Amino acid sequence: MASIGPKLISEAPESGNARDQLIDAASQIMRDGDTIDLSLSELSMRAGLNSALVKYYFGNKNGLMLALLDRDMGNIVHGLGALVAKDMPPEEKLRFHIGAVIDTYYAFPYLNRLLMRMVRDSAPTEAARIADLYLRPISKAYDTLISEGVKAGKFRNIDPQFFYFTVTGAADRFYSSRLVLRHCYNQHDFNENMRDRYRDHTIELIMRGLLV
Repeated sequence: MASIGPKLISEAPESGNARDQLIDAASQIMRDGDTIDLSLSELSMRAGLNSALVKYYFGNKNGLMLALLDRDMGNIVHGLGALVAKDMPPEEKLRFHIGAVIDTYYAFPYLNRLLMRMVRDSAPTEAARIADLYLRPISKAYDTLISEGVKAGKFRNIDPQFFYFTVTGAADRFYSSRLVLRHCYNQHDFNENMRDRYRDHTIELIMRGLLV
């Protein structure tokens, strides 16, 4: 930690949002570059902060990426848990959720790739923590939502595990295909209009296969 320098060490805890600035900058680099790799020099330039603060706040670059994953996946799990608890028809819950997944991946197209890398490259205890905090709660929520719909006579009795891969895959594959978009359709990037159209398309397609 001495490499940060006495001045930076004393100022870092008082900087308030410096930690969040680093996470936000990492997120923006990954989104803009359609990548889950980043350099500390680029991060420093984008955040307007000394890259040594990565060590101060996160230990290393991998710690920063875990913090970014915790921020993004934590919001998803919290929102899904609140949705499951709502008193509303199961088909409305799933329509809302599928739309939220499409919107989330539009904002953070790197998310599934980052999740898979962190599970793959982390120590077994950290990989287990990620699974316990994010993957299992999502799987459990899908099981609950689909079971509610089946009991209400609204849904076919589909496999919740396959449903997870269908929804996640629909969002991840679309937003990780920027090069296909550019070279096949002569469009540089996704925009809000395309996001909205794809959201409607995906909800309709998945729900038609789910509803009785």
